[in-house]
Amino acid sequence: MLCGLRLRFYFAVRNRWFWGSSRLGNRSDPWAGYLAVAIVTEVIGTSALAPSQGFTKPVPTIIVLVSYAAAFYLLSQTLHTIPVAVAYAVWSGAGVALITLIAWAMFGQRLDAFALLGIGLIVAGVLVIRILSDASAH
Repeated sequence: MLCGLRLRFYFAVRNRWFWGSSRLGNRSDPWAGYLAVAIVTEVIGTSALAPSQGFTKPVPTIIVLVSYAAAFYLLSQTLHTIPVAVAYAVWSGAGVALITLIAWAMFGQRLDAFALLGIGLIVAGVLVIRILSDASAH
């Protein structure tokens, strides 16, 4: 079983669908790139929520609005290639993990062992969907 998982991972990476091309063989489809940028822009927007102080500070408010608009546009572009459930699972899971780490690093929020375990499970779930699941093929 473990050998089969290793081989599947090897072929996934070798065939480069993991890095941005479709599992269906369309090498020109950059859905993973769109999804990665959507995740980053969503995290930027979420990080600017606290400094916006309830949308009373103009610069952080503009950052939130522009970032969320870009994130949703880029997320919608991925839906041409992969199912909405997979795209949203990866987007939200990676976003939750990243924003939790940013909240810890930038805003001094504390993470206990259960928070770290939860983040680890989210990342593991995203990797399972991304690397091993056939659901990511449209």
